[in-house]
Amino acid sequence: MRLIPRSFLARTILMVLIPLIVALLIVTNAFFSNHWKRVHSTLAGTLSGEVATMMHFMDQNDTESVQMLARGIGINVSVNDKLNRPKHNDNHSIEAGELAKDLKRKLKRSASIYIDREKRLLYIDVPTKDNKTATFGTSMYRIYSTSTEVFLIWIVGAILIVSILITPFVISHTRSIRNIAKAANKFGRGMDAPGFQPSGSLEIREAANAMINMKERLNRYNKTRTDMLNAVGHDMKTPLTRMRIAVETDSATKEDLLNNIDRMTEMINGYLAFARGEAPEIEQALELPTMLTRVARDAAPTKEIILDFPPQPIQFYARPAALTSAFTNIIENASRFAKTTIKITEVDTLDSVSVIIEDDGPGIPDDKKAQAMQPFVRLDESRGDSTGGTGLGLSIAQTAIENHGGQIFLENSDLGGLRVRVVLPL
Repeated sequence: MRLIPRSFLARTILMVLIPLIVALLIVTNAFFSNHWKRVHSTLAGTLSGEVATMMHFMDQNDTESVQMLARGIGINVSVNDKLNRPKHNDNHSIEAGELAKDLKRKLKRSASIYIDREKRLLYIDVPTKDNKTATFGTSMYRIYSTSTEVFLIWIVGAILIVSILITPFVISHTRSIRNIAKAANKFGRGMDAPGFQPSGSLEIREAANAMINMKERLNRYNKTRTDMLNAVGHDMKTPLTRMRIAVETDSATKEDLLNNIDRMTEMINGYLAFARGEAPEIEQALELPTMLTRVARDAAPTKEIILDFPPQPIQFYARPAALTSAFTNIIENASRFAKTTIKITEVDTLDSVSVIIEDDGPGIPDDKKAQAMQPFVRLDESRGDSTGGTGLGLSIAQTAIENHGGQIFLENSDLGGLRVRVVLPL
């Protein structure tokens, strides 16, 4: 037997109602244990004292005082030779238990209490000294407080009100989660979910946005892999064709064949580097100036390197190999097109680290900056025909930077060439 429901809606309602009910039960128990005993004891003591006083006057045959006192406190008093009462009385009931004890203590004789619950009346039968029965009739509310019933009604009402109020909110949250599940199922089958928009609470919206970002990233991943296969087939075909023609026409020279082999090796290395761009790696604490200085000296040995680092750079956690590969590709790209100078600057803020790499080369036109970030794209018109490459450098860097939660921007440099600004969150 399943005690806990499976649906999120039912579980959420239970998570709200169960603590509420438990808290109200604790409050109710504390209220009843004090209020019931204190209030009912006071009421019973007052009524038993009035009955004892009137019985005192009655034992002295002072009926006038009894009638005057009875009228003043709202009690109907009668004396009968015999009463047809049932053998069972209400002396031990919850309502009259305290009154029966007080009467026995104050009257020094037995008294029988009868309650007419339909009419809400209370009768007290007390034997007199002349073997008759004095009956005192009054309202049941003289010994019973209705605040207890009202309190119980308010407790049940509060639970119902809370249930009615929280149900629409829980249903709204459930609908948002269900929409995310439906969209995720469609995304998993390679389909789109038209009309799907993040909704609900902030956390649910964040989950929906994370799923949308994941889908976009997977789409880019699949497109990139497809483009890579197409680029491999296209780029490999050209040198292979040249080599085949050269061999068939007996015009091949060792130098030409080696040049074609070097070109193919360069392309294969680029493809492998791109394919390894998302390999898992353990994050480590590092400082950028040391890494950037080493990378700049290795990637641009023939260029003038200008370094502008803060005196106390921020230390943060990153994947060293991936980040080194990213900056290596950016600086090699700058070295390939720079005329004489490359400038590397680090700017630290409270929540991010910015690395700016500039060169004095020809730069990239504004309308082609977005295209330059795409894999397997070479902007030969702006960079020259002799630059070579596979068009993967900036794409590999972008993948590594985005995997660190950062962003990469292509801007115009004051040096006249390209400025690559990398922003990494702390």
